[in-house]
Formats: sequence, C-alpha cells, structure tokens
Amino acid sequence: MRNPHAGQPFTTSDVEIAEALLDVSIPTLMLSLVHMSGDPALIRGALRPAGLFLNEVQGYMSEDDKAAARALALRVIADYRDRGCPEPAPVDGALLKEMMEWLVCEPVPDEYVPMVLEEMELDGTDGRAVRDGPYADASAAARRDFPVVVIGCGESGLLAGIRLLEAGIPFTIVEKNAGPGGTWYQNTYPGARVDVGNHFYCYSFEPTDQWTHFFAEQPELQAYFQRVMDDRGVTPHVRWQTEVVAATWDEAAATWDVRTRAADGTESTLRARAVISAVGQLDRPHIPPIDGRESFAGNAFHSARWDHSVDLRGRRVGLIGAGASGFQIAPAIAEDVEHLTVFQRTAQWMFPNPNYHEAVGPGVQWALRHLPFYGRWYRFLLFWPGCDKGLAAARVDPDYPDQQRAVSEINELTRLVFTEWITSQVGDDTELADKVVPDYPATGKRTLQDNGSWLKTLTRDDVDLVRTPIDHLTPDAVVTADGTHHHVDVIVYATGFRAGDLLWPMTVTGRDGRDLRGQWGERPAAHLGITVPGFPNFFCMYGPGTNLASGGSLIFHSECQMRYIAGCLEHLITDNHRSMEPRQDVTDEWVRRSQAEMRTLVWAHPSIEHSFYKNSHGEVYTLSPWRLVDYWAWTRVVDPDDFVFR
Repeated sequence: MRNPHAGQPFTTSDVEIAEALLDVSIPTLMLSLVHMSGDPALIRGALRPAGLFLNEVQGYMSEDDKAAARALALRVIADYRDRGCPEPAPVDGALLKEMMEWLVCEPVPDEYVPMVLEEMELDGTDGRAVRDGPYADASAAARRDFPVVVIGCGESGLLAGIRLLEAGIPFTIVEKNAGPGGTWYQNTYPGARVDVGNHFYCYSFEPTDQWTHFFAEQPELQAYFQRVMDDRGVTPHVRWQTEVVAATWDEAAATWDVRTRAADGTESTLRARAVISAVGQLDRPHIPPIDGRESFAGNAFHSARWDHSVDLRGRRVGLIGAGASGFQIAPAIAEDVEHLTVFQRTAQWMFPNPNYHEAVGPGVQWALRHLPFYGRWYRFLLFWPGCDKGLAAARVDPDYPDQQRAVSEINELTRLVFTEWITSQVGDDTELADKVVPDYPATGKRTLQDNGSWLKTLTRDDVDLVRTPIDHLTPDAVVTADGTHHHVDVIVYATGFRAGDLLWPMTVTGRDGRDLRGQWGERPAAHLGITVPGFPNFFCMYGPGTNLASGGSLIFHSECQMRYIAGCLEHLITDNHRSMEPRQDVTDEWVRRSQAEMRTLVWAHPSIEHSFYKNSHGEVYTLSPWRLVDYWAWTRVVDPDDFVFR
C-alpha cells in the first residue's frame, strides 16, 4: 500500500505545474524535491531559506532565489511525473534531521527529533493510534465489559471516540450541541476563525488538502470535524443535544453513574467503567454583572450565542469586550452597521500576520495532494516556530528593571516589535495610539494576530473605541464612568468565558462523596492535567494546567492526553483492575512543580491584571508552563507507580 503522505500520482502538464508553483512555500517545496529525486544535494547549495518566523512560510528567500527554485522544481517534478510518480524511498534519520534544520534555519535538538518525526508521520504510520498489540492480552469480552462515557464532542471528545474505536472499547459520547466541533460549533459570530495555521490545526492523522484559507473560518472548521467524525465511524456513538448533569462514582460496583438530560428535559443514567471529560475551558459564556443589564430594551447576546435573527444593518451596535472574539467581530460588522462603539477594558498585544485572512491558492492544494510529503513538511514548518519558542519571551528575568513595562530583554524586544507594528497603522492619531498600545509586558495575556483589519476598523469615522470603564446600562445606552451615554440599539457581549470554572455546571462526585469542583475551588489541579486523586477512572482532556499560551496547538495536546488515557485504560483492562487513581503525593508534587514553573513566566507576573488566566489570588492554574516536548515525553507511557490500583 502506498504511503498516504507520498502524494497521489498525477499527469499535470508542465504549464499547469509551473502555475501551481507560484502559490507554494518554496522551502517546503525544496524538501519535497529531495524525496522525489533522492538527491540531498538539492538542499546543499546556494538555494536555501534565510530565516524563520511565525507564518513566514517563504523563509525570507529573495524573489530571484524563489524563481530559481521554481525552475529547478519544474524539472524535477516533470521527471518524477514522467517516471510514473513512484513512491519515494525512505529517507534515513541523519538526512531527515538535516532536512529539518535546513527548513527552520537552526539546529533541531536531538530531544525534539522523535516528537517531530511522530508528528510528521513520514512513514505513513499514526504513531499515537491504539494498536492491537497493547490490548493483545485483553480478550474482546474484557473490552466489551468496559464501557466508557465521553463528555463532549469537540476536537478532544471526537479524538477520544476515534481512539476508543481503535481499542475496541464500547463508548458513548454525550454532547450538549446538535453537532460536533465544540467551540467551532458554538461560535458562529461574524469573522470567527482559528488563530493557528490550519495545516497544523487539524489531527496529525487526518490532514486535508481542502482548506480554503490558511486560517480557516468557523463553518469550514466545523465541517472538518463533521467529516472526520463520519469517516471514522464515531457518529453512531454520540447522543446529541444531551447534557451531562452529574457523574457519581459507585465504589461497590466500581462504576460511574452519569446522569444526562436531553433537550426535552428527559433524564437518564449511563453506567460506565470510566469517564473521559472532554469539556473545553472556553465553553460556558461569561457575561459581567453590569448594573442595569436587564433594563436594556434592545437586542443583546453573547458572541458565543450569536443571534442570527438580528439584522445589524443600519443599527447602532455596542461591542463590549475586544479580546480574541471582539477583535474578529469588529472588522466583520463595521461596514454594515450605522455606528459601532467598542468598549475595551484592556488593550491587546498583537503581532503581524499577513496571511490571517488569505485564501489558500489552488497551487497549494495541488501540492498538498500530489507532491510527496509536501503537506508533512509544511506542517512542521508551521509547528516549529510555535514549539516552545514562546516560552523564551515569556520567561521573567528577576533582575530586569522596570518590570511593569517588560520582564526581560527579549520581552522588551518583543514589545518594541509589537509596538512598531501597532503604531505604524494609526499614523499621527496619537489619541488612538494611546488607547491601543498596551501598558503591560508583551505576551502577558492572549496575544492576537493582525493583518491590519483591526486597527483599520478603529480608524473609521463610524467606529469609536471607548476605554473608559462601563458604569451601567439604560434601556438605550451604555453609560461609562465619566457619565457619557453611548446610545446603542444592539449589545454584543464579547466578554469571554468562565475559564476558571472547569466542568461547570456539572456535579462530579468521587470516592467518599468528594465534590470535584468543591475540592478544586479556584485551584483546579490534576496530575499531568489528566487524573485526580479521589476520582477513580476519571480522565480529563483539556484539563487543569493544559491550556496553551506560548504556542503549539490544543489538538497536539489532546493527542498526547488521549494516548496517555488509552494507556491507563490498557492497565485497567489487561490487568483486570477495578479502578485506578493518581497517588496524592505524586499529584501534589506535579502541582508544586507546575506552580513553581508558572511563577517564572509573564502570565503570572504581578504586572498582569484583569487576565482570564488568573484566579482571584493572582495565580494561574489553567495554563501549561511546560515545553511541548516535555509534555509529549511525560504522556507517552503511563508509569503504574504513579497510581493506586484497586
């Protein structure tokens, strides 16, 4: 069987190939040529990228060098076509590492190489799949007698279903929405799109050449998860429009009783040997308790509950909140409304991304479909700049002066680059510049990507940016603390989510009647973000301390977590254990280490206020402070000594 990443054979003409090459990433193309020709000399000459930065997929190559590379590529690709597009021979490890380092213009440390190779799947093998081998000692009957309930069918819940099918373990996914995708099902507001490059923001084992934008919009993302769910056979295992109300551990039976409520109010109970919580942290909308909110007479709704029956054309709209969602909404609606007033508590740092709204050209789609391993190397090209490099800018230098401005020398440099990008777009408007340049260290909150649309929107005559705090609402206005009445017809709350209230509003009751959210309070914690003492056979995906602020992708994290969970289930089934839970001392040590590490990073720095990452004590329990390579290594294999088995 042909390696699925080796490309589909083609008979494309020279003219059509040349046209396609105008779209592609030239450094990625060059590595595909090595596979096609078997000649590593192609990347040992003068044609090479000059550097790498986020979303800079051409490696800063000159136009002359790109033209020369295209001419070379046309000859190699035409020869490959004329030879019948044979499957390329495998490349040895030393050459693969050379190719990695050539592409990213820097050494790739040895500890990263296994992770990168697994992520790229150059051998055509899904290295994170559940194989028959681990379960060979478990009979089909033993697996059938181990039903699992998965809570949620977003990207992580769907992934759990895929892996449970591979393991032959029966399962039911309970999903409150009417379709898969989680946040990509719920957030249908104008302008909603992902802020991680799509050719990386997808399952490692389910790439697609069908993305129409480099940063896809919500409908396309939701359709991707729908297609994967259908193709992988998960659909029959899902209960739609059904919400988990409570989950209770039955010690005598060593099972979980999971109480659910359907859309019509009907309640029922599922019994499971294990529960996997795939509930997102950014799931339940947060609407601030503004005085007079109920008195507002116009339409009002949260961005995650967008009311598409409300026509905004010719209306005065108040957008409360300008973080990640408001940042996307304002440019998408500004041309249609009569007037837009944006109420922003804190300015957001942003960095330039010219591809943020760019469409994927047909040449890229052709290359992904036909050129051997082009898609795999392009995935690595997107992955590497966001793989642990953000931690360097986030690390606090305790000796650095003026830490209200920056927390280290590299953080100050980041601040200068971001500031230059922001101020270059507002020109001589010093009043606007004062509003939009943040007064806290760079990357201290969620950093946004900008192609100019946000600040261009704020410079419109029919758009106002208000930084004065909101005091109260009246039937037709938002009233700020200076007494100004901002008259609006519609209010959109782009005010984020209850990120710190993990698993809310579910009630999860573990051993000896322990209430999970009561035990957590404002300090949710789980060993590796996955398992919790006192809650046997209960596993979290996107659990405490696993959100990412420095880079990477939550899908990557989910694949790590689900492999670990599959390993736990293997121990339970093959060794005939009734239950397992992490040792308290192991969990305490994980929390201690994680919090100690977090205190060295900008997100926990005292200069960062009004951050949804922080609890009321100024602590950060939702983010991961760890390198991706470390988390990948720690979750590869379950250490049974970390657990209490019964």
